[in-house]
Amino acid sequence: MTTLTSPHDLLAAIPFLIGYHPQNSLVLVSLKDDAVGMAMRVDLPRDIAIEGYDLLASHFLREEAEAALIVAYTDQAASDCENILINTSAALVRAGIEIKESLIVRDNRFRSMLCTDSLCCPPEGNQVPNLDTSRIAAEHVIAGHPMPFESVDGLIQSIAAVPSSLEIGWQDEVQAFWVSSDTEDINDVQRDGATAVIDLAGEYREGRGAEDRELAARIIGRLSDIQVRDFALGSHTDETAEFYWAMWRDLLRIAPRGFVAPVASLFASMAYERGEGALAHKALDRALHDDDQYSLALLLRRVFTAGWPPQSFSAMRAELHPKVVAGIFG
Repeated sequence: MTTLTSPHDLLAAIPFLIGYHPQNSLVLVSLKDDAVGMAMRVDLPRDIAIEGYDLLASHFLREEAEAALIVAYTDQAASDCENILINTSAALVRAGIEIKESLIVRDNRFRSMLCTDSLCCPPEGNQVPNLDTSRIAAEHVIAGHPMPFESVDGLIQSIAAVPSSLEIGWQDEVQAFWVSSDTEDINDVQRDGATAVIDLAGEYREGRGAEDRELAARIIGRLSDIQVRDFALGSHTDETAEFYWAMWRDLLRIAPRGFVAPVASLFASMAYERGEGALAHKALDRALHDDDQYSLALLLRRVFTAGWPPQSFSAMRAELHPKVVAGIFG
């Protein structure tokens, strides 16, 4: 993302950074060499100990951030945002992080906690600029990024199941490719699943999407095997990432009950690597709703919550993939 040079830029950037327009939220954005890094959103803290604010700051230490931007979004009834921002700033300063900006957004108006000029920052605040007129929004749209959702509900609906996922006939088609732990010729079945992943990604490259119903069912069913799932986890490259991103989103929406967790976990991992943390967590919600003991989803939840840098996750995935390929095709 381009450098943020004003409060207007910051307020325009945050919905793109987290995927939707936040409400009753505390948003922290890390900076390193003046470049935007991690964006973290949490519900507005209520009556938490100082250690809770220090925990937020610890994510910025792990990110090796040099500075931070903080915004509290609240409704008119809330009156403790000043204390929330003061406590958050104090925790970041204790961690050696400089505070570049600290804003309160209420009733579509904002004011800075750092600015003492009443002409620049009047007590009633300034009007939040229209996102459509923002330089930041224009740059994102030109780069091919979608506009943020109006709320977290829109974000959730973007990966929700479609009615066709509940059709009995479709469930039977997917079930036919389910992989049992005692399946005969298991390696042949794993190769079939891995090849199907490659083939459907090729369909997306050609602009056809998941039109091949049998191929989509084959992937969703074969992902019940851990080796196939781990192959899929590392199968995309920088050049093919957009095709896989679209593929996993579509398969997540059509996956029948009992087959959602693997697809949702794969989509969550890609979302996290792309910096879409909120979407990654919502995908994990879907995975764990389908199977509350699904090991990869539980692992990813711990990784995401700990603030593990996306590049570290990418490196781990890249290191694992050749071993999985050798196990299936070697």
